[in-house]
Amino acid sequence: MKNLFEPWSLGTLRIKNRIIRSATHEGMALRDGMPTDGLEKLYQRLAAGGAGAIITGFMCVKGNGRMYANIRMFDHDGYIDVYKGINDRLKELGTPVIAQLAHGGSRSSKKLTGEDVIGPMSRRKNESGDAVKEASEADIVSIIDAFVAAVVRARKAGFDGVQIHAAHGYLLSEFLSPNLNRRRDKWGGTVENRLRIVTEILRRARQEAGSYPVLVKISAHDQFRNGLTEHDAVATARLLQESGCDAIEVSCGYGDFLHTVRMPKVPIDALLGMMPGYRERPAFQKRLLRAIAPFLGKIYTPLHNYNVHAAEATKRAVTVPVIVVGGIRTLQDITEIISRKDIDCVSLSRPFIIEPDIVERFRQGKQGASRCIDCGYCLIGVAGAPLRCYYGRVPDRG
Repeated sequence: MKNLFEPWSLGTLRIKNRIIRSATHEGMALRDGMPTDGLEKLYQRLAAGGAGAIITGFMCVKGNGRMYANIRMFDHDGYIDVYKGINDRLKELGTPVIAQLAHGGSRSSKKLTGEDVIGPMSRRKNESGDAVKEASEADIVSIIDAFVAAVVRARKAGFDGVQIHAAHGYLLSEFLSPNLNRRRDKWGGTVENRLRIVTEILRRARQEAGSYPVLVKISAHDQFRNGLTEHDAVATARLLQESGCDAIEVSCGYGDFLHTVRMPKVPIDALLGMMPGYRERPAFQKRLLRAIAPFLGKIYTPLHNYNVHAAEATKRAVTVPVIVVGGIRTLQDITEIISRKDIDCVSLSRPFIIEPDIVERFRQGKQGASRCIDCGYCLIGVAGAPLRCYYGRVPDRG
């Protein structure tokens, strides 16, 4: 039986235990995409608190893939020395740090990048009001090149591995979705073709970086009609393993954050009080939005452990480690997932925001469940401020 708190191997990596910190946007970036001082302090707290490994918040591999003003960039070698210093200091704590590499795709912002927004298919406008241009063959090749260059850059910068972000409605997951990718060329159609952009990144990364650990995060299902299903996810996992992927993290969703990161109700107070674009609206608009809030978004159930079934199906199809994320909150559930469902590892996001030392508290028997109340305010607040737990309260902006 797998021991929750003993080290285990993921490719060439040695992970401290089977509870890791899933990638979480930290909002700790300067205008030029460099990390703020707060980022290293956060990672030090997570490492000291017992996290088996840390997967960073997304780091953009190409300028036209930037989604937020406070997102970290990783699109040139000027970032290497900064991260090398951070990672060298973190290695003293023995917690692997894995860089998540991403491109925003049609969720990018032309206002931030000054470039056309691209996706697998053209669209009249995205959520920012920007027109989305269909990626050309040259665009796709350039994106593959950017991901591969970032893998090599991450190794030089002292990261212990990378995770390719192919989930949650960003560019690579758009290509994977049969709903969002209806191309008729070699980049669309079958599962193999829709996944080709990712498998090409993996193939090239192996050529350039050898046995350096490369993980992939996928959405196993989404909320779209004719969208991604668990059957597709299992086929995707097999192809990822064949292409040299070292581990697969199973999540869900393609853009509806209430589906991907679940909450018991629409966080309207946080949207109106913290979200840029909402908080500056006139008072009458806020009153109207508050009145119609229950109809603004669908509340998905179950609230907890909602990707475990898909992760089980994925694990039955592959031999590489499978990691599951999504509403996992109690030590009892974690033990069940690891010992009885044969999943290799669980990853947590919001529990680490409220309690960076939650793994050590679990290990010492000090508590059996996260204090997280699933309000989701952290997701709203991070759009304009560094990551923190709000515990269901909108801060007074005075």
